[in-house]
Amino acid sequence: MAVTLQQSSANSVLEARRAHNEKLARRADQTRVTWFPLALLAILLALPLLQFVGNYNYVLHLVLFTASYVAMASGWNILGGFAGYVSLGHSVFFGVGGYFAGMLLARYGISTIITAPLAGLVAAVLGYLVGLVTLKVRGPSFIISSIALLMIARILFDNWEFVGGANGLTLPTNDLPVQWAKLPYYYAMIAIAAFTVWATYRIKHSKFGLGLRAISKDEIKAESAGIDTRFYKVMAFALSAFFVGMAGAVWGEYLTYLRPNIFLLILISANLVLMCILGGKGTIVGPVVGAILIVALNELFVATMGASEVNILGTGLVMAVGLIFFPLGLVGTLAKKGKLPRVLNWD
Repeated sequence: MAVTLQQSSANSVLEARRAHNEKLARRADQTRVTWFPLALLAILLALPLLQFVGNYNYVLHLVLFTASYVAMASGWNILGGFAGYVSLGHSVFFGVGGYFAGMLLARYGISTIITAPLAGLVAAVLGYLVGLVTLKVRGPSFIISSIALLMIARILFDNWEFVGGANGLTLPTNDLPVQWAKLPYYYAMIAIAAFTVWATYRIKHSKFGLGLRAISKDEIKAESAGIDTRFYKVMAFALSAFFVGMAGAVWGEYLTYLRPNIFLLILISANLVLMCILGGKGTIVGPVVGAILIVALNELFVATMGASEVNILGTGLVMAVGLIFFPLGLVGTLAKKGKLPRVLNWD
């Protein structure tokens, strides 16, 4: 009888040890992969070489357009994903960055590729000042205040004659041949997107990022633990605005014109929110995946259904179905279930 009990105890210990080893193996298999984002970046940097064998301007435009949304969605993720404050007014910083750098280009001939960091700083200062006021509230009240910010900015720019008012402003074009005209903006936007993703990773794994995530979980408890929640939130708002402003600066020169009805749209802000939610809010790769999916879906439905409300309906249905099966976003849900591919584990 004693021998049987000993054997049973030994078997249970071995079984528990085996289960523990399997758990450790699964955790090791889910460790962050650094080679994949670097390889992806190398491929994107080499992509313009296709121009030597044909006209791939459309492909370059799609990648550039997607990279702009990757940068903006990743920037928005600092405030909306890490801190948990959903903003629908971030297109204001997109417009501020575009107009600031665009005016320097129109008046002094300085390329927006050079002035993009300065435009980002201007947007960050505005974000800091706005955050001091709007971040006194939370939840639906904050969302409404961000929409109000967008409406105020739209009225201001529509009636500001110095920047062209509602008619906007035409910017000078570069002198490169058509085949290579997109390349400066392509590489600039890829650099901004890569820098933004890297910066969000560093922020998330810093003491500052830990504080933001604590605020997202429970702001009152975070404040009780000694976190200066007001300062953290305002800084998150400013950093978020910085990256969106840089993307707006390069986008303005790429389009060669500035207009309020192009930059100051709630649809742009809504896209940033949707990209983060669809990909996985609060993750590093989530905004990247969300940006790729939404841009790809929009292009697919526009090509098959035409540029009408029908393609918007198609995109919305796909997103709704996706969120039913992936309530935490694609990356968030797969990570929670332990099924996230290693190549998508950038956290």
